[in-house]
Amino acid sequence: SMFEIFSFYLQRGNIDVGFLGGAQIDQFGNINATVIGDYFHPKVRLPGSGGSMEIAAWANRCYIITPHQKRRFPARVDFHTSIGFLEGGDARAKTGVRGAGPQAVVTNLCILKPNEQGELILAALHPGCTFEEVQANTGWQLKQAPHVEVTPAPTQEELRILREELDPQRIYI
Repeated sequence: SMFEIFSFYLQRGNIDVGFLGGAQIDQFGNINATVIGDYFHPKVRLPGSGGSMEIAAWANRCYIITPHQKRRFPARVDFHTSIGFLEGGDARAKTGVRGAGPQAVVTNLCILKPNEQGELILAALHPGCTFEEVQANTGWQLKQAPHVEVTPAPTQEELRILREELDPQRIYI
């Protein structure tokens, strides 16, 4: 049951990896899946956590997957649904949550990873994508890793699995 997953597995540290998405992801990997705009007078009310808050806080590692659009990547989320690295630095550690936080944000353009301060930086570009394109779709001044990699192109079999089995509605790819 969901109760058992959250109470007995997740909070005990028995879940190694969680995968998350959201309407907004900010520069410190915090996720908003609750409201766009002011909480009491939202432009859009979203479904909410649905368990993502617990996964973000208690899974040993988590990965965020989302399309890379400027509206999805503001400097600060409108509402903290799921914890990333809060304001950066040791802010996450001070909360007492066990999980290590987001390990990467994977988009259709690139891979962002947190630096030592918890700020998401450009770690890899997908083939054919440029830093300028990623920056144009990001709501903060994006920093780059010392060596930005190019993700290897997927094989035909990997593409088939992605398109036919994992994402047949083409939400992410």
